[in-house]
Amino acid sequence: MSFATSRSGLWLAACAVLWSCQAMAQATAPAQAASAASQTALQEIPFAPAHDTIITTQSAQNAWGGERTGTEPTLSDRVVSYTIDADLDAAKHAVTGKEHMTWRNRSDRAVSSVYFHLYLNAFQNEGSTFFSERKVLTAHGHARGNAVLEKGQWGGIRLQSVQQSGAPLKWSFVHPDGGPATDETVVRIDLAQPVPAGGSLALDIDFLSQLPRVVERTGWWGDFNLVGQWFPKIGVLELPGERGATQVRWNVHEFHFASEFYADFGLYDVHLTVPSDYTVGAVGKLQGAPEQNNGKTTYHFVQGDVHDFAWVAAKGYKTMDGSYAGPGSPKVAVRVIYPSEYEASAAPTLKSTIDSLGYFSRTLGPYPYETVTAVIPPYNADEAGGMEYPTFFTSEGYKVVEPDTVFQTLSDFVNIHEFGHGYFYGILASNEFEEPILDEGLNEYWDNRMLRERKQDLVLATPFTKWLGITPHFSGFAFERLSASLFHPADPLAQNSWDRLSVNSYGTVYSRTATAMHDLEERLGRPALEKAFKLYYQRWHFRHPSVADFRAALIDSSGNAKDVDAIFNQYVYGTAFIDDKLADIDSYEVLPQAGVTWKDGKRTEVDAKELDQQVDKQRSDWEKAHKDAKPGAPGPFPWHSTVTVQRDGVSAPELLRVSFEDGTHQDVVWNDDRRWARFDFVKPSKVVSAELDPDQHNLLDRDRFNNSQTTEPNGAASRRWTADVAALLQSFYALLATM
Repeated sequence: MSFATSRSGLWLAACAVLWSCQAMAQATAPAQAASAASQTALQEIPFAPAHDTIITTQSAQNAWGGERTGTEPTLSDRVVSYTIDADLDAAKHAVTGKEHMTWRNRSDRAVSSVYFHLYLNAFQNEGSTFFSERKVLTAHGHARGNAVLEKGQWGGIRLQSVQQSGAPLKWSFVHPDGGPATDETVVRIDLAQPVPAGGSLALDIDFLSQLPRVVERTGWWGDFNLVGQWFPKIGVLELPGERGATQVRWNVHEFHFASEFYADFGLYDVHLTVPSDYTVGAVGKLQGAPEQNNGKTTYHFVQGDVHDFAWVAAKGYKTMDGSYAGPGSPKVAVRVIYPSEYEASAAPTLKSTIDSLGYFSRTLGPYPYETVTAVIPPYNADEAGGMEYPTFFTSEGYKVVEPDTVFQTLSDFVNIHEFGHGYFYGILASNEFEEPILDEGLNEYWDNRMLRERKQDLVLATPFTKWLGITPHFSGFAFERLSASLFHPADPLAQNSWDRLSVNSYGTVYSRTATAMHDLEERLGRPALEKAFKLYYQRWHFRHPSVADFRAALIDSSGNAKDVDAIFNQYVYGTAFIDDKLADIDSYEVLPQAGVTWKDGKRTEVDAKELDQQVDKQRSDWEKAHKDAKPGAPGPFPWHSTVTVQRDGVSAPELLRVSFEDGTHQDVVWNDDRRWARFDFVKPSKVVSAELDPDQHNLLDRDRFNNSQTTEPNGAASRRWTADVAALLQSFYALLATM
């Protein structure tokens, strides 16, 4: 998305032992039965921690079945499959669903209870974890998900029946993160028969999903229905050595205000029945021709090796189609679904999506699926825009998308960003709950790399200001820096999505990660950094990497642990800052000096008055000999200049560029841990200016205004202009923060 308690008790789990204990309990004395029951209570599989979520330990090599080589029968190690029949009641914006789910127990123990996400229940009432956190996190900031739901606009999922081999099962709501008792976004289902180690579970679930009015990535507006987070979805059973786990555990967090999703890869086989005058798009590939019956049409979509399914049904919407063909990819059918009011956005959305297919395929790995569907929501449904699902994303609509204006900037950036999630959220499948840096952050960085390669700046101009000749351009990375909260970062980038000071702190996951990766790229070199990302993708596509796995790939590829560790320790795992500045420039002419000197045992005293006369004569003789000398040209005496720099934050490699009055300059590297340093220059001309990081390699420097100094400073006007532009950019970023 282009822009959230207490820790549960930890229980050990081994349902295989549970079976034996139950058998013993039936055949032994009551005291033994009580003992077995006590032992059973200790065998529950624990939840992943609610707060201690920062991962510093690399996953095991065989995590998630080991690295995918491309020789396996399926792209991913499919753990789950869903066969769903869904019927949309368009008037009520409700979906009646029948779900057959199969799930494989990858662990070495029996499982007697499973946990499901019921995401839509976040929008059931104000007692959910989502709404409870929203009150606090948005008190001093603005974010998407802030819509006010009125009577008749709430949503939710009701489980109507859950069966295992025909046996009805009981369920109860749980709170893995210690959220309010009124939250119903995670449900525990107790099984009639435990699933043995390595065995499979099949459940039949009847459910009714009521869509809310559009809020936070899902919902309806008028005849538009974005159906996301709409079906019961099983949590992830993580094994030791996977994403920091040291024991088998359920990773099944509540639906937090700023969090998104995490699920196993699998196969989705979904039939969607909607009114026949509705346009439909969904994750995956349409199977055969839709079937019509009694004013309704049924569409059949299938997609393997993904971890979620979403769809859209909208009355009277149009479509625009294109395709992509690239090395290593199947032919990709690209479709844009849009309302007539935003027809101008259709072609730009199609083009930027196809361009993104090429860039991400070339720089990370070939796109592996046969479809991409982009949906442009209608007016008044902004909260449905800028959201991603595998092979399917929502964009933003504009009535006019004129080249070299802010509307083209927004359209292209949102499309690139949401498509890019198909790699970082989709194929790499990181845990968006716990490690949003790996999805939102790395995706934001890669999006800006694509813009840079296209030589596409962010343009802050409307058609009217363009007509006036006012079209300010800014590089994407310079823009990200302005919004990265570099002065007072509240939370480490590796922090989870809900333990945040505010929505603004969560927002820096996008911009501060992009800025940190930019600076790491400058230290490692662009080719080296891109090679490292390719290794990360190669190792972890169709698995579930952690921040520690990403860090290891960077080090293993580049061989530069020093610079990688500096960025990770200071910014990813910490809240450090850079603030290097030019403190002083001091210059004086190197003149003959008065006083006493000794040479060969003889004492010589130079009188100051005589010395002044000597200096005056040398100046006069030089001026006569250099009548055409230009101002600032070297004179009869050299100059000694001292440039002093200071450091208020952590150390970073800095280039100091010193310029002299004769037009020459000299570069000096400052790359040590000193809190201040002085650099001396004896040159024919004096120093007139000095600047740290003139080529802007260190965008993490929180105050670049103090990076330079001249001997005749007068920067009031430029500083005022820059501040005005910064304020404008901040407003512009607020528009993008909903992505």
